Amino acid sequence: MTDTRMEEALGLAAQLLLAARDVVVTTGAGMSKESGIATFRDAQTGLWARYNPEELATRRGFEKDPALVWTWYAERRALIERAEPHEGYRALAAMEARFDSFVVLTQNIDGLHAAAGSSDVIELHGNIRRAKCFDSNHPASGAWTTSVDTPPRCECGSYLRPDVVWFGEMLDPAHLDRAAEAIDGCDVMLVVGTSGLVYPAAGFPEAAKHAGKMVIEINPEPTPLSTMADVSVRSGARDALSELAQLVARLRS
Repeated sequence: MTDTRMEEALGLAAQLLLAARDVVVTTGAGMSKESGIATFRDAQTGLWARYNPEELATRRGFEKDPALVWTWYAERRALIERAEPHEGYRALAAMEARFDSFVVLTQNIDGLHAAAGSSDVIELHGNIRRAKCFDSNHPASGAWTTSVDTPPRCECGSYLRPDVVWFGEMLDPAHLDRAAEAIDGCDVMLVVGTSGLVYPAAGFPEAAKHAGKMVIEINPEPTPLSTMADVSVRSGARDALSELAQLVARLRS
């Protein structure tokens, strides 16, 4: 059941979207958590609780123990591959056709936006379903095995590694350029399930506000973004996005 305050916030959010032609959506861990995907640190349970991020998610950690890092990501990948996009993902994909452009900027590495049907997704932190060359950074070519305990080899002889951004690594400049272009050209930014603490993505809403864009936040708890948002919907991503998409469709029909 939707409470009055949430209904009012969703109504305001829908009106902003109805007036928009170009939309940017930014999503964080709160989006994928509702599909049962634990955050990096939440997944460090049992055996993995003994390891710190430097051992599991840095170049130095991989050089020290490639098998350990590969096994950690293989286990995470197996869990992610069993996850399904929830209704909120599908709601975003359904809204896409109503706008001239609808760009999703996600910090998540699970690939669920594309699986739900979103066609313009920028995966800022990479995708755990892919691998790339550790030495030369090029994408893995051909078939590669995910379930082995030792990283497979690239055709060039290097180990393969997960195609994700590790601690201490820079995001792909091409992705940041595309994100900046999308933000500059949008009318509305929809910020979903992100704490607003991890940069550079945490700076996207501020950049949008400085450029005169409208910002809608969807998060069950207040965040550092809340004070700058034009509308804050206090709800999880699944319910809020589902209801928002239905409301936009009704008002536009």
